[in-house]
Amino acid sequence: MIPDDVVERIREEADIVQIIGEHVALKRVGADYRGPCPFHQGTHPNFSVSPKKHLYYCFVCHEHGDVFTFLSKRLGLDWPSAVRLAGEKSGIDVPAADMHRAGPDPRERLWEVTASAAEYFRRMLWDDDGGRVARDYLHSRGIDRETADRFGIGYAPSAIGLMRTYLQTLGFDDARQTEAGLLSQPEEGREQRPRFRGRLIFPIFDAVGHTVGFGGRILGQGDVKYVNSPESSIFAKRRLLYGLNWAKFAIRREERILVVEGYFDVVRLMAAGLESVVAPLGTALTADQAELIARYTKQAFLIYDSDRAGLRATFRTADELLRRSVAVRVVTLPEGEDPDTFVGAHGREELEAQIQLSVDVFERKIQILKNHHWFRDLHNKRRAIDHLLPTIRAAADPILRDLYVTSASEASGVPKSLLWREVGGEVPGPVEERAEAAPVRAPRPTRPRVRRSESRGSDGETGSGPERELVRWLLQAPREVERVAERLGPDTFRDAQLRSIYVVLIGLGAGATPGAVAAALPPAAAAEAAALVAGGVPGADPARAIEDCLAQLRVRDLMDRLAEIDRLVGLGSRDEQRELMSEKIRIMTEVRALRGLGFKTYGKSRLSVRRNDGAP
Repeated sequence: MIPDDVVERIREEADIVQIIGEHVALKRVGADYRGPCPFHQGTHPNFSVSPKKHLYYCFVCHEHGDVFTFLSKRLGLDWPSAVRLAGEKSGIDVPAADMHRAGPDPRERLWEVTASAAEYFRRMLWDDDGGRVARDYLHSRGIDRETADRFGIGYAPSAIGLMRTYLQTLGFDDARQTEAGLLSQPEEGREQRPRFRGRLIFPIFDAVGHTVGFGGRILGQGDVKYVNSPESSIFAKRRLLYGLNWAKFAIRREERILVVEGYFDVVRLMAAGLESVVAPLGTALTADQAELIARYTKQAFLIYDSDRAGLRATFRTADELLRRSVAVRVVTLPEGEDPDTFVGAHGREELEAQIQLSVDVFERKIQILKNHHWFRDLHNKRRAIDHLLPTIRAAADPILRDLYVTSASEASGVPKSLLWREVGGEVPGPVEERAEAAPVRAPRPTRPRVRRSESRGSDGETGSGPERELVRWLLQAPREVERVAERLGPDTFRDAQLRSIYVVLIGLGAGATPGAVAAALPPAAAAEAAALVAGGVPGADPARAIEDCLAQLRVRDLMDRLAEIDRLVGLGSRDEQRELMSEKIRIMTEVRALRGLGFKTYGKSRLSVRRNDGAP
């Protein structure tokens, strides 16, 4: 049996909107999401999904439940399989267990005391005269009470015994307060004292929303600006990200994460409406934190300070993320600005504009080295390469690593073969030979979307395997047509007959039958449809098979664009080449993510190789 605590963690952390959204076209309506019910094949938005309650409900057929119920009913899974699938989609391992865990979670006793302490700190901030200094400080930073309450900001008074006595009246003895990191004992025989005194308090939550620790900022004079809770069974700084409990749904929805440096950056950006933002509990990301980010998204934007310390943290953070195949872009704010002050002065729209101007982290490194003239003489050129090598080595994606080597070679004038030797990895011989030996060809003239199979050919020649399988599944499961039509236009089809069948299916909708489809088609296309229906379909999960087909079609289009970029890159200016390389990196990241899904293969297409290791 799956342990109860794992089940509850998945239920809380699973993005029910994203998971159900793979099967239902959902649109946001207030705090919830609406769409057509997949259980009674509805066409009106009577199906509601609540990310806050982690539940769904149809107001017509009254189907309802949580994410496990949906996966069980929609995909025909038993309950343990539904839990495991939801865990996989949420980046949570589901261990095998012989029996349910007996009794409550042993961490609950500490969650209780930290939650009570957080409430105490909030009361001290707003209801106690001693909290005035903290209230004034928040006002000076542009944080009103509504925002402070949203993030649970509080104040720890300087008095030694107040918090300790208050928590004792609630039944939390000194031993439990010490275990939770609220009390400390400096020396043997001396009285225990609060860890946080005279500080503005930021509660720190785990991804589920438990209060697991605190960050305290000194108000006034003090040696240490920020103090965090000590390591405990519920607080491991290296494994936590501040703000993830609020940001996790937005991260998956937006397919990006904004990484900033501190508590105030997270608070101000979220208050401004930028929800997919987190901060490490230190100057740079740890390996565990990078692993946590990689479970939620494969695209990170780093918005650190632009001073020397901020740049060092930016590049250390980027290397940790690149090791986990997360694409990293750097947002550069005007000198003297940080995310907190920038969004306060200019607003969300201006920060979004800066995000759109972000560059790949490797490009940013080269920009800085060029601005400091490090490529002008041999001595500094050697040092510049030494600065670039760690990021090249960190790139887990072999294609991205090759692009980085190419960019470093262009910037420094050092041959790629020598740089590969410095990197210490395997030199991609055939790619290298083609890149250096192949003459530059003129780009092919721009033309409409290619439909190679209008003069019929094999699936391997036309890439129509996924088109054929998609139409085959839609003929068998016409209820899926509406969902697919919202994502895929007829022009995507390169095979003329398959395209005409698809157009007819869209017109007939969920009520399409093989006879009705054949009657609406010319003879050749009708015969093709009949052959597809007669051929049947393997398996019993139309939704998953259709997603496989859509993923392959997306990869096919992306690969076409990559081929076009390869034809153009040798003809452009340096800026144009850099822009094309940036686009190529983004495309390869998406291709890698799609191929990492391990979708089925169809025909002999070069795009159809199954990969389960995440490599493109």
